[in-house]
Amino acid sequence: MIPRYTRPEMARIWSEENKIRLWLRVEIEVAEAWAARGVIPSEAMERIRRASCDLERMREIEKEVDHDVIAFLRATGESVGEAARFIHLGLTSSDVIDTALALQMVEAADLLLAGLDRLIEAVGRQAVRHRHTIMIGRTHGVHAEPITFGFKLAGWYAELKRARERLVTAREEVRVGKISGAVGTHATVPPDLEEEVCRRLGLRPDPASTQVVSRDRHAFFLATLAILGSTLDRFATEIRHLQRTEVRELEEPFDPSNMGSSAMPHKRNPHESERVSGLARLLRSYVGPALEDIVLWHERDISHSSVERVVLPDACILLDYLLAQMTDIVEGWVVYPERMRRNLDATAGAVFSQQAMLRLVEAGLDRQEAYRIIQRLARQAWETGTHLRELLLADDRVRAHLSPQQIDSIFDLEAHLRHVDETYRRVGLPVSVPEAASA
Repeated sequence: MIPRYTRPEMARIWSEENKIRLWLRVEIEVAEAWAARGVIPSEAMERIRRASCDLERMREIEKEVDHDVIAFLRATGESVGEAARFIHLGLTSSDVIDTALALQMVEAADLLLAGLDRLIEAVGRQAVRHRHTIMIGRTHGVHAEPITFGFKLAGWYAELKRARERLVTAREEVRVGKISGAVGTHATVPPDLEEEVCRRLGLRPDPASTQVVSRDRHAFFLATLAILGSTLDRFATEIRHLQRTEVRELEEPFDPSNMGSSAMPHKRNPHESERVSGLARLLRSYVGPALEDIVLWHERDISHSSVERVVLPDACILLDYLLAQMTDIVEGWVVYPERMRRNLDATAGAVFSQQAMLRLVEAGLDRQEAYRIIQRLARQAWETGTHLRELLLADDRVRAHLSPQQIDSIFDLEAHLRHVDETYRRVGLPVSVPEAASA
């Protein structure tokens, strides 16, 4: 069942109606190629070009024969009469199924690429907007050193661009059809006919198929979708952390008419980001079955077929939704620059400890000795609220090596952030823009 949140275009791609439409398209293209070789008479070809498949009739036949392609062929044959004997000429079921499936995956990939492009654009805009929005960087969930919110988003932007490259590669990987007969030897269908049909369909012929296109291609496609889903999960997890009450540097969109809790009217929960994280888990779970599908007996068995009827549509539908959801979040979130600055100052300057240690080392102090001195003072600043600058100025060992001016320079944010623009240049984001305003 297609979930209610699915966008109509992605739902259409994976609908039963579209699948049968593509099966029929493949059959007609094969017949055209046979007709060009004089195998199918022109009057029969005229009828085949007007062929149709009544889906309800096909389902009725399938109940009898328990074979979807045979049911399709019989239902289609009823629409063309005697010319039906020329349909499916020299083919096996997988010639039709796998070639049509490739068309579905390519179409789905194009839709996913369009959604990904919208997200990349949204993240890029926010990265530029917040290039100078200063916040604390965190490692292990603990304050580390200053960064900017835009710098964080520049990293997201670069990751999404890599995801796009992988998705383009995956699209090409599955853009492969096969019209090569029962075990792929072209015993009943010449290779040049396969090449012609695939070209007309916008596909490449599989250079060495069995009865099926090898499923390493499909597994690669699904793994690519799952990696992108995990990237979105990473972004969602970051948003969830930054929206915690104790942090509150960022909030996902929350319409005034929304309600966060049935019991607590004050609640504004990051439910959209949590949904992204939850559905990304489901998306990742499809990779395992896709990898298992690579392993088929000899030239083919059918163990992969039932799996693909679930994982391929579901994975594309899920990722399409996740991309749209994350784009909505990024475009509408609320940023709190003032809170970011307050949080940066929460440790009373302890986050500048590395700069302090390095200045002592540059002044001639042993690194391990300098580390211990600054570790003690930074801990004192954090625990007492006395700013690290004051503690450095009051410490005899520090004053023996650093002047008050040198100590002041330790807390210069510009020194920390002077190379941020270079990251922007590396990832292809503009830097010649005004400083960011709060959202």
